[in-house]
Amino acid sequence: MAKNLVYKTGEQLLFTGQTGKVSGDPFVVGQIPAVAMADADSNGNVVGRTVGVFDLNVKAIDGSGNSAVVVGDKIYYVSSDTPKLNKKATGVLFGYALEGLTAGSTGVIKVLLARS
Repeated sequence: MAKNLVYKTGEQLLFTGQTGKVSGDPFVVGQIPAVAMADADSNGNVVGRTVGVFDLNVKAIDGSGNSAVVVGDKIYYVSSDTPKLNKKATGVLFGYALEGLTAGSTGVIKVLLARS
């Protein structure tokens, strides 16, 4: 193994500057999507999982308005929206829908995190 290997798989990483994140929160750092594995500590450090399938709150909208989510749709993280995940391509690619939602609805669905 290379002596300069920092993380064997990169599946879980420590991220700084994530004050207020709680376990299960989706977030992005730059273009890296992650889900908080525990609450952020008092210094804003949080361990984020960068691979896997998670049950996450998604809104069925895109840049034009209400738009159904179907299996395989790209899901984006939009920091100014609530919830943060939807189909607006103006955000950071977060993952792929593994379940559907009717247009305009919000619900918890399975999302496969995107790999860079």
